[in-house]
Amino acid sequence: MMNFSRRSFILMSLALAACKRGADVLELDGSTMGTSYSIKAIDHDGNVDVAALKQAVAKSLAGVNAQMSNWDPNSEVSRFNSSYSSETIGVSQDLAYVINAAEDVKRASDGQFDVTLGPVIEAWGFGANGGSARARPSMQEIADAMHSTGQLSVSGTSVKKANPDTQIFLPSIGKGYGVDKLATTLKGFGLTDFMVEIGGDLYVAGLNADGMRWQIGIESPDSLSHQAYQIADISNLGMATSGDYRNYFEEDGTRYSHIIDSHTGKPISHRTASVTVVAENTMLADAWSTAMLALGTDRGLEIANRLDLAVLFIDRNANSGSNGFASTASNRFASLKA
Repeated sequence: MMNFSRRSFILMSLALAACKRGADVLELDGSTMGTSYSIKAIDHDGNVDVAALKQAVAKSLAGVNAQMSNWDPNSEVSRFNSSYSSETIGVSQDLAYVINAAEDVKRASDGQFDVTLGPVIEAWGFGANGGSARARPSMQEIADAMHSTGQLSVSGTSVKKANPDTQIFLPSIGKGYGVDKLATTLKGFGLTDFMVEIGGDLYVAGLNADGMRWQIGIESPDSLSHQAYQIADISNLGMATSGDYRNYFEEDGTRYSHIIDSHTGKPISHRTASVTVVAENTMLADAWSTAMLALGTDRGLEIANRLDLAVLFIDRNANSGSNGFASTASNRFASLKA
């Protein structure tokens, strides 16, 4: 889950290093959206204006926060949420694009990807107003929160709430959108070989510093191991992983994840621990990884194969060996070179 609680960002380092092909590797990293970001880009000719690139990256990140942050009361989505009306509301082209994409994924995922679940997420203590003091809400609290969820309609740059109390919550798609914005920024500087990553969501273009496709590790869904479960070999694609093993709380011996089943208003309880999606852009990878984790492997795999999505499911499985996990790949994911 993306945390927008930090409204500002800091460029922590800017380093140049020689790569094996005689070009420069530009490395930028810092904080944004309540998490970290990193950029690695190959400057083949050494002509990139580094100061201008740094400024453009900062501007791009600030712009995404100003539009998509549920943690900033002055952001565009927060202003939209504060308008308790079922009248049509005009929004920016970028926000309309993200909301429209979210609604497309919702329709294709049995309704499990729902950006109007914000009140339910808040009720469980995982939202913008949540904190460390999380507790299981009552059935009435869940029902009340579910009542305020609803359908959105998007037409051009106009958005209408079916329910005036509906709130839009964008962490599960906004972070990926931020990655795509940074990728566009880098392309604007003539860079063709790079990796952009925000909080684990990433986009890779071209080749790495060794002239090979980018090798991306998919983390084992164990909060203690921090080890790669599998390596993906990709280029010109976005990738995102959603898991239930970091953002959760336990109460009376039951573990409650931040991934909410949109039909019950309760955290998922199936055996799927993490889902990785590779897509044409990171926004879609981000959204679909959340949707697929909510769906679980059985139904998620059906949808992934029907829509030709590249998805890797990792399930808890006591019979799978010492690591306790077993993976299932969609047909498209299995076709990726690994």
